[in-house]
Amino acid sequence: MIYEIQLQTKKLDEMLDITAHVEKILVRENVQDGLIVVYSPHTTAGITINENADPDVQKDILRRLDEIYPREDDKDRSVEVQKIIFQGFDK
Repeated sequence: MIYEIQLQTKKLDEMLDITAHVEKILVRENVQDGLIVVYSPHTTAGITINENADPDVQKDILRRLDEIYPREDDKDRSVEVQKIIFQGFDK
């Protein structure tokens, strides 16, 4: 079985909890045991596992990613990245 979950982000850097989406599919299909694979085909998206007990963990992850790979780096040559830098995310 293959299912698709479509999400819409509101910010350039954002973490979304998809647990409820996945659980809904599992309940609907009456899955009792097995293995589930969550995959993102987009090159600038990633999947993490986080218990969400501390909301600061998401903030820390996003902050550290920005430290490692700052968005405003003038060495970026990607047209997509340059559009975001010069025009803004919402354009």
